Amino acid sequence: MKLIAIEEHFLTKKVKDAWEKNADKDDPTHKLHFGEIETRLMDMGNGRLQLMDETGIDVQVLSLTSPSLHNLGRESINLAIETNDFVSEIVKKTPDRFHGLTALPIFSPKDAVKELERSVKDLGMKGVMLCGRTGEKNLDHKDFWGLFECAESLGVPLFIHPQIPQKAVRDIYYSGFDELTDIAFSTFGLGWHYEAGIQFIRLILAGVFDRFPNLQVILGHWGEVILFYTERLASMNRATKLNKPFIDYVRQNLYVTASGMFSHSYLQRTIEIIGTDRILFSADYPYQYRPGRDARNFLEATSLSQENKEKFAFANWERLINTNAI
Repeated sequence: MKLIAIEEHFLTKKVKDAWEKNADKDDPTHKLHFGEIETRLMDMGNGRLQLMDETGIDVQVLSLTSPSLHNLGRESINLAIETNDFVSEIVKKTPDRFHGLTALPIFSPKDAVKELERSVKDLGMKGVMLCGRTGEKNLDHKDFWGLFECAESLGVPLFIHPQIPQKAVRDIYYSGFDELTDIAFSTFGLGWHYEAGIQFIRLILAGVFDRFPNLQVILGHWGEVILFYTERLASMNRATKLNKPFIDYVRQNLYVTASGMFSHSYLQRTIEIIGTDRILFSADYPYQYRPGRDARNFLEATSLSQENKEKFAFANWERLINTNAI
């Protein structure tokens, strides 16, 4: 069975150099990209393909790792073009092994829309990877609604990937321990996941999906916490002025992927809420890479029917990028 992993990351030297040149002293995320992780992020050749084969993945959907270009200012405009051209060439060389998600110069919303159109129409990108907020602007800020309109018209999904919470938030909730513990707590321990989930909730509450009802969003890590609190979130119906009940947006505008968290109980919980037509597979390479045919073993060990295994493994993704959801 074909296995497509949709949240698989890379990094280029130019982006890494730009991060270092524009280093934000309040953002310690760069400390997570070193050693073997950095080597694997930058390897777009045989090493990556060998590890894909070893873990049982046929196709990776490539995306620039967090925080992508969100914090690079005007330099991100040309860097987005170069990065997307780079990914496009890799996909052209091995179209049976790679798809691409576009990186956008979100600092400049007009340029982001322009680059999204170019990367989808001319380069064949399958969607967008966004890292939540940009500076002090949350993703629901009106500046980004042109991007949502463009994505909906092109029929491509937006993947909301975690980014570290703002320093003010980290200082209150994620600090007070040693440096490494603070970073872990505010990123892969918990902070990343609350941050990404909240960005999706803000899109709902701001009326983005009322304005763009066919816009589709992907959340990793089994829905970035929110699926486990849908009953509680639904209680906001009594306060909001949305066109539909809260749960309807979750079930009609959201796809959820595993991000290498190969948990059968999480998979079952996700299916109970959004069904088998909105689950996607991902390994979160290289951060969650584990040897021993890990990805393929998880798929095969699920209790899903053959039809639903195919949906999870590849069919839902292929339908999403071809028809922009059901």
